[in-house]
Amino acid sequence: MTHKTPITVAYGDGIGPEIMQACLHILEKAGAALDIEVVEIGEKAYLQGHSSGIAPASWDSVRRTKVFYKAPIMTPQGGGFKSLNVTLRKTLGLYANVRPCVAYPPFVQTRHPDMDVVIIRENEEDLYAGIEHRQSDEVYQCLKLVSRPGCEKIVRYAFEYARANGRKKVTCLTKDNIMKMTDGLFHKVFDEIAAEYPDLKNEHLIIDIGAARLADTPEVFDVMVMPNLYGDILSDVAAQIAGSVGLAGSANIGHSAAMFEAIHGTAPDIAGQNKANPSGLLLAGVMMLAHIGQAEVAECVHNAWLATLEAGLHTGDIYRDGLSQERVGTHEFAEAVIANLGRTPHTLKPVHHTTQTPLNLTPTVAPRLAHRELVGVDVFVDFEDRNPDHLAEALQQVKDGTGLDLLMITNRGVKVWPQGLPETFCTDHWRCRFMAADKGASITHAQIIALLQHVADAGLDFIKIENLCTFDGEPGYSMGQGQ
Repeated sequence: MTHKTPITVAYGDGIGPEIMQACLHILEKAGAALDIEVVEIGEKAYLQGHSSGIAPASWDSVRRTKVFYKAPIMTPQGGGFKSLNVTLRKTLGLYANVRPCVAYPPFVQTRHPDMDVVIIRENEEDLYAGIEHRQSDEVYQCLKLVSRPGCEKIVRYAFEYARANGRKKVTCLTKDNIMKMTDGLFHKVFDEIAAEYPDLKNEHLIIDIGAARLADTPEVFDVMVMPNLYGDILSDVAAQIAGSVGLAGSANIGHSAAMFEAIHGTAPDIAGQNKANPSGLLLAGVMMLAHIGQAEVAECVHNAWLATLEAGLHTGDIYRDGLSQERVGTHEFAEAVIANLGRTPHTLKPVHHTTQTPLNLTPTVAPRLAHRELVGVDVFVDFEDRNPDHLAEALQQVKDGTGLDLLMITNRGVKVWPQGLPETFCTDHWRCRFMAADKGASITHAQIIALLQHVADAGLDFIKIENLCTFDGEPGYSMGQGQ
């Protein structure tokens, strides 16, 4: 008897149930040996009072099987609801999001017939930490968190993936000309690890020109690696210009678990109408089969799907007069793929899947601990008077006896005191930077506490503080714009 691999399956919301049913039917007919545990997540879980979108029993299943095949799910907008997709990826340590974006000319319309790009997106941190605060009447903030271990894991994964899959080049995209510390760290780690792979070409591009080139000439790229937000946006762009977001599947890979899903959403406007394209979820299932060691079945399904595209049997999202032969529904498309099991395409290049061996991912080595020295503090103040000189005057009076000097005030990052410009628009949210009165000296927590007490006694409303430190003598904080 063939050993069956346990997997957890969620049928999801919107079009999720019908495309998952179609995909599981195809996988079963192709001979996939799967022991399926079904869980409910998404809308039903939210309605049951689980604000995370997943019940404890469902967590138990995913942690037990370590393989999650998931249809699209709905996240309620607003309120205290968090994205379950993000929660799953981060809680399970699924740090690598892998999204192949391939063109299928002439059977699927595209302006980029030679496109074959894999976007590898960091999955756990960046702005997707979801740490947000309202700080004043007018200003909200979202914290961008980037760690060296997080950068090292995803960059090394990208190079190992490229080497294991016969790819030739890895491109890194960041915005480190602006975010010099967070994106700068990602770029720095990329350069360090790239040096360990002399057999692979590497390049770094600023995200804006990189995105422009991806939209214009995607054939110049091979494997691309980038922080979380950029990867989320550009992988959808890449999938769409390849032919359709509906054709793209993705894998979320961690050290001990993996999740496979389509990159598109729940499409509630066509749910239950037998119109949805199951291809993205099916190709995610192909990636899952290769991951769990059923490469022959993965290859069979993938080639049958390609043969179906070649036959011109297309769902409405990719149907084009003159290119397609017949417009079919979800069920009919699945039956066509099943009928093509065992066949290979003639015009499109047949695919070959091998059982994926674990990538050689060197464990992240903790860096040498830098010497950290506290040299100042940024005090963020809610101050309704739009005149920075008035705020500076008040702060100059409260610093007495603290051993600290007011060095700068910024508003939304722009220096407005001293010597600010009247044209600069200011909100009610101010960053006030204090440094040691004895220039170049370190300060103490006691000095910061004394400063805050003086600020409070003066009736000024401080929102939060950020300690300013040097690490081995290098500033661990950014300058103000215009400073």
